[in-house]
Amino acid sequence: MARRDLPEINAGSMADIAFLLLIFFLVTTTMDVDTGISRKLPEKQPPDAPEPPKLKEKNVFIVTVNRNNEILIEGEHFIQVDKLREEAIKFIDNGGGLGNPIDGAEPAECDWCEGTKDPESSDHPNKAIISLESDRGTSYGTYIAVQNELVGAYTVLRNRLANKLYGRSYDDLLKDSENDPSNESLKEKVENIKKKYPQIISEAEPFK
Repeated sequence: MARRDLPEINAGSMADIAFLLLIFFLVTTTMDVDTGISRKLPEKQPPDAPEPPKLKEKNVFIVTVNRNNEILIEGEHFIQVDKLREEAIKFIDNGGGLGNPIDGAEPAECDWCEGTKDPESSDHPNKAIISLESDRGTSYGTYIAVQNELVGAYTVLRNRLANKLYGRSYDDLLKDSENDPSNESLKEKVENIKKKYPQIISEAEPFK
């Protein structure tokens, strides 16, 4: 009995369809590009740059994360990560003295701060520096969580002041300013809030 050849299936059309579907999903899929930590690296200083001013110890809030992912503040006591934002807010918003001049004006007290004005804590938000130290063994998740809480402290303070001055949160002002870059009024409001609560976070080289 003669062997009958089975008809071949033409897969060319299926390959075309799969290729078109691949292109469709690549074009329509949205990518989340808002994740990560926003940091601006300092510019290289010229050789003849003046010596930086000496900082008062009380104007530096030291946060240390060890290899066991434990968080130590001010070299004195350990706290949980969910308490870090509250401690950072207390330090930044203390308002215990005079700040650096803003827009050429004379140094003045922080009349928008709502802190306790503790003379042993920071003088002014534009003098308050948060220094973050980590260990090479610190887990990435803990490092990101600590960063998130520190940045969140500034967000809370900026939103509070913006609501007080303009009746809108800083996040909303910033979003609208980005969507409408020609709106000078929004830009001025955003810059005013940033000047009053500048985000100053210093990161030391991880220790071994």
